Amino acid sequence: MTSAIFLHNTLTRQKEVLRTEQPDRVTMYVCGPTVYNYAHIGNARPAVVFDILARLLRQEFKEVIYARNFTDVDDKINAAAIASGCPIADITNRFIDAYHEDMKALGIAPPDLEPRVTNHIPEIISLIQRLVERGHAYVEQEHVLFHVPSYPAYGQLSGRSPKDMMAGARVEVAPYKLSPLDFVLWKPSTPELPGWASPWGRGRPGWHVECTAMIGRHLGHTIDIHGGGQDLIFPHHENEIAQGACANGTLYCRTWVHNSFVTVDGQKMSKSLGNVLLVRDLLAHAPGEAVRFALLSTHYRRPMDWNSQRLQSAVQTLSRLYGSLSKVKSVIPTPGVTPDEKVLEALRNDLSVTEAIARLHVLRSELDTAATYEDKAMNKAKLIRSAALLGILQQDPETALRALAAPADIGQAPRRQHHLQPLLDERDKARASRDFAKADALRDELMAAGFSIEDTAEGSKLRPSARSVI
Repeated sequence: MTSAIFLHNTLTRQKEVLRTEQPDRVTMYVCGPTVYNYAHIGNARPAVVFDILARLLRQEFKEVIYARNFTDVDDKINAAAIASGCPIADITNRFIDAYHEDMKALGIAPPDLEPRVTNHIPEIISLIQRLVERGHAYVEQEHVLFHVPSYPAYGQLSGRSPKDMMAGARVEVAPYKLSPLDFVLWKPSTPELPGWASPWGRGRPGWHVECTAMIGRHLGHTIDIHGGGQDLIFPHHENEIAQGACANGTLYCRTWVHNSFVTVDGQKMSKSLGNVLLVRDLLAHAPGEAVRFALLSTHYRRPMDWNSQRLQSAVQTLSRLYGSLSKVKSVIPTPGVTPDEKVLEALRNDLSVTEAIARLHVLRSELDTAATYEDKAMNKAKLIRSAALLGILQQDPETALRALAAPADIGQAPRRQHHLQPLLDERDKARASRDFAKADALRDELMAAGFSIEDTAEGSKLRPSARSVI
């Protein structure tokens, strides 16, 4: 029998028992990345959080269907393609591959489904047609828009009333909107932009309708869990609910789970501040398991402030845990051991990872003090099996300890590297215009900052030299 799992439901604003349509089956959909750039730690946090939840669900349910999408048609993708002179598919495929690489390095297991928007255009068009037929959407100037006043429950997820939004919210006002709150389901495409034939002309979908259509195809009209970052609550998830409920006449989702924001040294990540930390930059200076562990060090619903001390602490803690496993490397773990019940209890309580980690330290202590081979084998198995729920301690201990012991400036080097990216871009432009003197001067400046330059077919890349990580 499935044990009760408690999750904080954004819709009801309280922690409640997870209820599913079927007692031994659970469906979960998480909004994935828009693939026009590399993933930063803000993108990595929900990936890690919902990886933990998926691991817990697989422990408790016979069948788990976990879908995480890729948004591969978007105005930002279009802009990136135009700027680079590459086809849009080249941009999206490149960054999907990069995302997979980064998430694998963080120990994130692949979801069961990874739907892409561009493979679901017929479902999107069908969904929009149902909304039009039911009087919840209308066509105006080659656009199809959802009419928010047609759905009286709009605003429940975010706690905003349409009246208040009308009075104070910043919404796009266009002459073809019946209400300022109405949002786009379909929009026309000019010849240079991606587009598909539709009853309303050649065009492309709006952002919100995409997830609703993909959910309907793969998971059904009502899902058990919908997850994502806190920034998606409004308008994206609010609009998803309106579309799904109005098109199908059913409850859209039972439980909404959202993780909070990530800041860097107390500041919001932004390009202007030069503090956007890319996952792959961090991976150049610390093992992926340490980055993952650092992302788990704050409860998912609390804001996380990223700093060098957080990552250093993760390295130290993992080193202690792996150190204990290294001491019993010749001991064969007892087969068939289940995860520690107190670790499970912590995770069932709204993913209380910090409590679960505290329990892992108790299990490590019991392993350290085990007197007999049988006790060591049992305690080793219990520690490893319990840690697997968090996606840690699954490596060979000696290999992990060598990686954790590698000297690195795990706090500042990635930030400095990202901050110097404009200089590298300027050098590339100088080389392209054959201004080699300027290019050489910029190269020398980058080298003085402690970085070497690798010129590849995909463009120039910064690589830390030895002194940049001391």
